[in-house]
Amino acid sequence: MDHRHEHLYIGGAWVRPATDRLITPVNPSTEEPLGSVPEAVEEDVDAAVSAARAAFDAPDGWATWEPGRRAEVMERFATELDARAEAIATAVSSQNGMPVGLARQLEVGYPSAVLRFYAGLARSTEFTETRAGLLGGPVEVRHVPVGVVAAIVPWNYPQVLSTFKIAPAMAAGCTVVLKPSPEAVLDSFVVAEAAQAAGVPAGVLNIVPGGREAGAHLVSHPGIDKVAFTGSTPAGRAIAEVCGRLLRPVTLELGGKSAGIVLDDAVLDPAVIGEDLVRATLTNNGQTCFLSTRILAPRSRYAEVVDLVTGLARSLPVGDALDESTVIGPLVSAQQRERVEGYIAKGRAEGARVTTGGGRPSARERGWFVEPTVFADVDNSSVIAQEEIFGPVLCVLPYDDVDDAVRLANDSDFGLGGTVWTADPERGAAVARRVRTGTIGVNRYLPDPAAPFGGTKASGLGRELGPEGLRAYLQPQSIYR
Repeated sequence: MDHRHEHLYIGGAWVRPATDRLITPVNPSTEEPLGSVPEAVEEDVDAAVSAARAAFDAPDGWATWEPGRRAEVMERFATELDARAEAIATAVSSQNGMPVGLARQLEVGYPSAVLRFYAGLARSTEFTETRAGLLGGPVEVRHVPVGVVAAIVPWNYPQVLSTFKIAPAMAAGCTVVLKPSPEAVLDSFVVAEAAQAAGVPAGVLNIVPGGREAGAHLVSHPGIDKVAFTGSTPAGRAIAEVCGRLLRPVTLELGGKSAGIVLDDAVLDPAVIGEDLVRATLTNNGQTCFLSTRILAPRSRYAEVVDLVTGLARSLPVGDALDESTVIGPLVSAQQRERVEGYIAKGRAEGARVTTGGGRPSARERGWFVEPTVFADVDNSSVIAQEEIFGPVLCVLPYDDVDDAVRLANDSDFGLGGTVWTADPERGAAVARRVRTGTIGVNRYLPDPAAPFGGTKASGLGRELGPEGLRAYLQPQSIYR
């Protein structure tokens, strides 16, 4: 599959980039180049912000549209994405190693559902209300769009995480400049085609693929009113510093090292728990921020839990991301594989025991593959239990009682996801409420568009999804009458 693009999508049109710099994404399954696309530089970012600014500031611009009219455009956009489902899924899997079956579910079906959800919210939300004032007359409270949004997304879920920002921003009446990651850019060109076909007005969505320089310029650009970022905690801190200095609103969805608490009454049958447990711990080859990669097991059943997790990890088919039977694909890059292998070496050096995996699959001569790896006898203070590995590596830790399990779960710099596994869902929910995290599931985990998603502590600031995600792109204005 060879992709070549020569233009950038700015202001509703395909325009020539300012330079001849290129991004050349590589297939992590084969290590072969996938083609080339223009790399946006500062001049391109300036053009995109200007287009978004014009679309927002115009007297008849996007912000002035009746919400139901915006919703119609968003629904057409979702339909056009659905029509390009296979192209998007194939492009994503070819770039980041996501198994193609998973890409069809999450990188196409989920984004279009989020767009339709926010289209519905645009229709049902009361953007203006009148309150009885305490000092005489009434007060009109308007919830108005914040303005031009810089949306910066990573490579692991490029379409899901883009839509988390684009959909509520569009519903609110904001315009967007999206910067995809260099590792996953091909799919963004398909999305641009869908936006154009759907009649998204010029300047409402602009796409500027680029690296850190383009991202830094976008974050600090004087024409930007809000930044929405998903990525690593160190990068999020740097963005927060800039936004703090500029007094610029920012939403940050950052890293995680979530705990999966297996209670002593959990059913440890792979036929019952296996599919959901794998989804909550190893989805997308472990390249997922919210995964429950620290599995906490009661000492009374520790060996059972280790055996269950080990058997599940060992059973997962590893292969080319475009192979329909693949469950674990490659990591996104050689650099990412080196990082993960470095953590595996640290785990061994710290005295943890590898129960399965720990190396590269012998059957794969090419591609940046790492075997699904499970560590037992892990101390919660160890590096592999505290730092985000971002690969198919799980740690199983013992705990004494439920209070100890909650203490271990909360003994982390992060607080993004988590799970509780139990035969008693009510008991599981009671334990879940004690964990300091932005989201947590009982016997399953999948962010629901209807509910807020985001983290505490080093996992970020603010929330995406749900009505809360829409409010993040609105600001109140009070008119005293």
